[in-house]
Amino acid sequence: MLFSDATAMSEAVRNREMSAEELVQETIAKIENLDPSLNALTSKRYEKALQEAKERDFSGKPFAGVPLLLKDLGQNQAGEPSTGGSRLLTSYRSGQTDNYVQRLEDLGFIILGRTNTPEFGFKNISDAELHGAVNLPDDLTRNAGGSSGGAAAAVSSGMLPLAAASDGGGSIRIPAAFNGLVGLKPTRGRIPVGPESFRGWQGASIKFALTRTMRDTRRLLYHLQTCQLESPFILPKLSRQNLESPLPKSLRIAVQLNSPVGGRVSEEAQTSVLEAARFLEGQGYEIHLLDRPPLDGVDAMQSYYLMNATETAAMFDHLEEMLGRPMMLDDMELMSWALFRSGQTIPAKLYSKVLSAWDTYSHHMAVFHQTYDLLLTPTTAEVAPKHGQFALSENLKNKLANIDAFPMQEQQELIWEMFSDSLDWTPFTQQANLTGQPAISLPTGRTAQGLALGIHFTAAKGREDLLLAVGQLFEESGRFV
Repeated sequence: MLFSDATAMSEAVRNREMSAEELVQETIAKIENLDPSLNALTSKRYEKALQEAKERDFSGKPFAGVPLLLKDLGQNQAGEPSTGGSRLLTSYRSGQTDNYVQRLEDLGFIILGRTNTPEFGFKNISDAELHGAVNLPDDLTRNAGGSSGGAAAAVSSGMLPLAAASDGGGSIRIPAAFNGLVGLKPTRGRIPVGPESFRGWQGASIKFALTRTMRDTRRLLYHLQTCQLESPFILPKLSRQNLESPLPKSLRIAVQLNSPVGGRVSEEAQTSVLEAARFLEGQGYEIHLLDRPPLDGVDAMQSYYLMNATETAAMFDHLEEMLGRPMMLDDMELMSWALFRSGQTIPAKLYSKVLSAWDTYSHHMAVFHQTYDLLLTPTTAEVAPKHGQFALSENLKNKLANIDAFPMQEQQELIWEMFSDSLDWTPFTQQANLTGQPAISLPTGRTAQGLALGIHFTAAKGREDLLLAVGQLFEESGRFV
């Protein structure tokens, strides 16, 4: 049976038009048919899922019996693999279920397996050496994006209508744009965290999902949201009325076309944004084209990489304790090694300044949103990249392998160079992670070759209602492609 979205699936189960077991069986068949060409999954739990479909009580569950895939990074389910795309964790099994995954199960989802991601989620493409690259369903010579690339490929190919994902710098929104999906990154503090990790990448990383419809996006956010008092980031919940309200009749929308880090933005990406702006203007909304980005993108990304390196060093210190030995270059991919080793040289006082800078960015954007309700940009500067597009030069790889030989400032320059090509491809998403704002990618563009492009809206903290309403407007107007 064909379903428009996960909501339709759950309605079929509640109305006894189809059993949860039948849904799981159909989804397994789709995965087995499609995944050999995509490489979206890293592990499967079919037998357990079928048993749960038979035995669990789904009455009153908003996503009753809906099959789901978790991301193989930071979404732990007791007894199941959680490799993070790293050969270091090939045999690792989670000791407990985290609060986010438990909440998904409480909502009625049945977990069938886990999806492919780059090692530890550092990239905007999914090409882990452990599991291999994820192919874009629209063009198998291209990467599906990252770090939630496997999740995006699973949804866009039709394996299932919704997949769990996470976003620390665009990892939901970038693959959403490449795959023609809806990708919401909620406000920092909106989604359950813990019980082990409460401030992923100092609050930059947040979990949610990749979806096909605004109905699923809204429904999942409403039921998944939390006001978690033990969390370092606490928000009041959004009411159903908030989340179902249409766009206000009066809005001021800022439009930014140029890259915040100075790179090239394709004509197709700019055209998608301008077409969206014209559509909104035709609906009676004020459009204001910005001369420059509201934040200094280079400063912001330098702070982001400092954070990333420091958090990576802390992560590997924990792995050293767990394994009882020091980490070596052979244990990990080169990018992970460079971040790990460079993180060892960053002084605590500099890291403190970075986090203070994030607070300043957040304040600056709060002031910005006193003038503009929404910021509209491309989601990415280009369509999905070809496999191998961001390969590093041999000279740079040699320097990264020997990064300990360089002083701290030169190490950070090497980290910037390591990410420079991929950052130019996807420069728009990271700032919302630093500031904690909600942002969404909407599937409104296609190139002449049929490749997807997304448009990206950012709102003030706590204003997911505006993002959902603008998404609903585009969807109902037939502008999703």
